Amino acid sequence: MKAILALADGRVFEGKSFGAAGENGGEVVFNTSMMGYQEILTDPSYQGQIVTMTYPLIGNYGINPEDVESGRPYASGFVVKEVSGIVSNWRSGCSLHEYLQKHGIVGISGIDTRALTRHVRDQGAQQGIISTQDPDPASLVRRAEERPIMVGQDLAREVTCKTPYAWDESEWVLGKGYAKAPSEKFRVVAMDFGIKRNILRILAGFGCKVTVVPASCTATEILDMNPDGIFLSNGPGDPEAVTYAVETIRDLIGRKPIFGICLGHQLLGLALGGRTYKLKFGHHGGNQPVMDLSTGKVEITAQNHGFAVDMEFLTAADHDVELTHVNLNDRTVEGLRHKRLPLFSVQYHPESSPGPHDSRYLFERFLVMMEKFK
Repeated sequence: MKAILALADGRVFEGKSFGAAGENGGEVVFNTSMMGYQEILTDPSYQGQIVTMTYPLIGNYGINPEDVESGRPYASGFVVKEVSGIVSNWRSGCSLHEYLQKHGIVGISGIDTRALTRHVRDQGAQQGIISTQDPDPASLVRRAEERPIMVGQDLAREVTCKTPYAWDESEWVLGKGYAKAPSEKFRVVAMDFGIKRNILRILAGFGCKVTVVPASCTATEILDMNPDGIFLSNGPGDPEAVTYAVETIRDLIGRKPIFGICLGHQLLGLALGGRTYKLKFGHHGGNQPVMDLSTGKVEITAQNHGFAVDMEFLTAADHDVELTHVNLNDRTVEGLRHKRLPLFSVQYHPESSPGPHDSRYLFERFLVMMEKFK
């Protein structure tokens, strides 16, 4: 079946449909990972986005129920050069086509993803529509133009959990599956702005008794749980629109150790008095080089974000906040910490899944901080 991808600036790509028939819209971004499409699709941070994979062959190892990062796919659409007609993996339960079809995600293949990636890189991430229903490119472009942009959207509210829940599953072990968490060492409250399961698995594997709470949970409710530390999760949308979470985090600063990643990092920056801004096309992929300024070491990181913290404005608001990590591609802020208070955050994803494991030391740093302030 024919499918069309139309961008808000008038660029149109024609290809073949896979996954569900129909029509979906979202902000078009590209991801540079060579694998891990299942984890990418089920990352709630992709709520409201159409994901383009730069690697040319996708779907060859299928989908399995163990590698999902949430209960369902959140990407609005999926764009690939070639979707594999052959699925070959002993853990596979279905094909990528079947998975997207089941969950109503429209995919398009057979287009020049290099040209699309270059266009997004040069012109910026923008709204688009994938359709198998409307054959008129002009109509699709017009409706893509009318879609709300990402700036100003609170999407954390759409993906957060409804009620608190406990998590006790640690990482996957060959031949055994997911293990149970070891004995409890720390109590952690994780604020869910779109949290990935591998974050919870790593925390549990380090002996943390984790309670996940909705994004709207108040500081009083969190402190009543008497945690040893508070984790601020990843998530989608514009951090400046999540005002209620910023207020909660501001009330928690200095009262408990805090570790934030991705959207959690941005919200912490806002709570400290800073600002955030929209990146031209964001960072999405498993090969972003980041330097830890305290050691001079470079780590290759997994990333998925479209906004960044303005460090100059933040340090002007609070002189005790310092830059800890920087992106070596564009020099944007990748990490911060407070010199006096027990808190730090990073813009990238140390839990990987998919991606390299270079940054997992950050979870250990959180444990040390909790032990010190326990």
